[in-house]
Amino acid sequence: MGQREYEAWLKAVPARVERSRRRRRTIEARREGGAIVVRVPAHLTRAQEREAVTGLVAKVQAKEARRRPSAPALARRAAELGRRHFGLEDAGSLIGSIEWSDRQQHRWGSAQSLDGRILISSRLRGAPEWVLDYVLLHELAHLVRPGAGHGPAFRELLERYPRTARAEAFLDGAAWAEQRAAGAGGPA
Repeated sequence: MGQREYEAWLKAVPARVERSRRRRRTIEARREGGAIVVRVPAHLTRAQEREAVTGLVAKVQAKEARRRPSAPALARRAAELGRRHFGLEDAGSLIGSIEWSDRQQHRWGSAQSLDGRILISSRLRGAPEWVLDYVLLHELAHLVRPGAGHGPAFRELLERYPRTARAEAFLDGAAWAEQRAAGAGGPA
């Protein structure tokens, strides 16, 4: 891959390379916001950088793919969670479909009780499993208690998941961080 192709590839991923004079040997890659940031020593040649960055970006993407279950895996997971926490023998019959959604920028998930369709925001990619479990249960609770909104019957059902409070706090913090990154977070 030549330099031009490499730069186009970085934009498409999206990935960003940060060179550091203080960094001597180690190279680090992690997701920050929507991009994969790779920190490399400043002394690397462009060819060494290209080799290191493409390898590390591939590793980050592979790790994220393992943490982002497929739609069928989400449906199986939701059905198992429904059995375990809500006592539903056939939770799968309530679920019409579950899909990842790149369009959900202000919600973590949504459920449509008419057809049992659940959408999970792609922003949850890479989130801890217990947070994704909470969002799946939250949306499943809307299918179990249609029309209940977020009232007492809904809350009673959702509180059966032991990590509800922790997951809600995680999601509140993640939403605050997203708002702050977008410039709407208020005081520090």
